Amino acid sequence: MATNWTPESWRNHEAVQMPVYPDAEALASAEKELSSYPPLVFAGEARALTADLAKVAEGKAFLLQGGDCAESFAEFHPDNIRDTFRVLLQMAVVLTYSSKLPIVKVGRMAGQFAKPRSAPNEDIGGVSLPSYRGDIINDIDFAEAGRQPDPQRMVRAYNQSAATLNLLRAFSTGGYANLHRVHAWMLDFMGRSPWAAQYAQVAQRIGDALDFMAACGISPETVPQLAGTNFYTSHEALLLPYEQALTRRDSTTGDWYDTSAHMLWIGDRTRFEGSSHVEYLRGVGNPIGLKCGPSLEPDALLRMLDTVDPARQPGRVTLITRYGHDKIEKHLPALVSAVKREGRPVVWSCDPMHGNVVKTNNGYKTRPFERILAEVRGFFAVHRAEGTHGGGIHIEMTGQNVTECTGGAMDVTQMDLADRYHTHCDPRLNAGQSIELAFLLAEMLNQEMKDRARDAA
Repeated sequence: MATNWTPESWRNHEAVQMPVYPDAEALASAEKELSSYPPLVFAGEARALTADLAKVAEGKAFLLQGGDCAESFAEFHPDNIRDTFRVLLQMAVVLTYSSKLPIVKVGRMAGQFAKPRSAPNEDIGGVSLPSYRGDIINDIDFAEAGRQPDPQRMVRAYNQSAATLNLLRAFSTGGYANLHRVHAWMLDFMGRSPWAAQYAQVAQRIGDALDFMAACGISPETVPQLAGTNFYTSHEALLLPYEQALTRRDSTTGDWYDTSAHMLWIGDRTRFEGSSHVEYLRGVGNPIGLKCGPSLEPDALLRMLDTVDPARQPGRVTLITRYGHDKIEKHLPALVSAVKREGRPVVWSCDPMHGNVVKTNNGYKTRPFERILAEVRGFFAVHRAEGTHGGGIHIEMTGQNVTECTGGAMDVTQMDLADRYHTHCDPRLNAGQSIELAFLLAEMLNQEMKDRARDAA
């Protein structure tokens, strides 16, 4: 357990990127209500994810983390949850088939409501209102009443997260994730993607293998791993009153856990020495992520690791790099070299989304698929050069047929962005682009596995 730490000790540190609630009594009431609610996840599940991530750190598994940029109350629907879940299943199948590695599946789901902002206020037409910080805090519509932070939104976010988790658990263990359904996971609109035929070929090979195994007496009834999958949840631990209210002491170990999600991460804007967010997450037993951008120096990262992972526990920390396609090969090697030198058992994961946002002439924020892919390639190139291994990918994506990121084989153009631009915050990969990325990533993983085998020979 962390020393000199309590679930509320973050309040004595520097807090940024959090709202100022106008009614302190209403905030205290919402926190008290949430603190009496059941946990959304359990400590044992968080420990299981840590163990899975320890395998990723050893190069014996791969982390796939993806989901919404920001979940919303308006788009809450079982079909949206199902479609994002099955695209992640498809991506995992593609990656497993090529790399022969187990895929640790972690969704940005069931809690990814709060978003950091570049400015505290938004100005439109001479009117200044608090910036939209996610549905857990205020409303996206530019109106004075809705933009005031409302603590009851935390209660609504909890209830939506509970319902989302309930459905995800049903999907992952109730038969939907059965490998015999690998053909059925294809979304209808994916037929237009040139990668759909390649996915169908992979699905056919898997089906043939399953038929052979069944003839040998190996089936979902005898091997439960074929009938379901482990699926974990994660979000940025940004709104600390919400996280504190869901912090519980594990009855079996006595350690504290944040029961709002299996994994939490600290963003690039809140990852600094003396940060309230760092103080909070150093004390919970969940696996945690640290976003690493161009401003992070190697010595600062090592001090941060000393703070959040003094025991050097494998699987405890995932370093999520976010540089941009044109910066990653310049900045990442120094961090990788320093962490390798210190023998830190971290997971290295690539976030190729946040450093590649551009604004188009027609006013939309987008992320060109080619830049996303270039950053992933740069990520693996750095690890090859440093003698380490890239262990994961962290993407903002959806199962919906949106047009938010340009490029890819389905060739979303800038003119297409207005057709189905639904995100509440940043642009997401659609299902076709996500599957395409999985196939291209699988090629990189396959090459990395061959390089490792050659070096070991």
